[in-house]
Amino acid sequence: QVQLVESGGGLVQAGGSLRVSCLVSGRTFGTVSMGWFRQAPGKEREFVAAISRSGLSTGYGDSVKGRFTISRDNAKNTVYLQMNSLKPEDTAVYYCAAEADAYYGGSSYLSYDYWGQGTQVTVSS
Repeated sequence: QVQLVESGGGLVQAGGSLRVSCLVSGRTFGTVSMGWFRQAPGKEREFVAAISRSGLSTGYGDSVKGRFTISRDNAKNTVYLQMNSLKPEDTAVYYCAAEADAYYGGSSYLSYDYWGQGTQVTVSS
């Protein structure tokens, strides 16, 4: 059973930084591509970032490009999302997701097979 557990969310002021992490268990980490999505109250789930199995390919949603960085440490079974220059509109529950069949999962949440429980990120103005 694949499990994803996010951590590192919290409250931060606008302009600040935060790093969220996602620990994956139950499957060899190097065999899954990973993604981060977020969902704010009353809004649809939004693609944030994705990273390939090897970490060599990454992609970002337009709203976070240039501010957020996704990375992974295959030795630690962990994917990270470094968030800089945070804005109040970044406030959301952030979810990590794992895709088991493709080298790179991409931006569609439908591609992902496993999901974490989410971690709240709140950016105050």
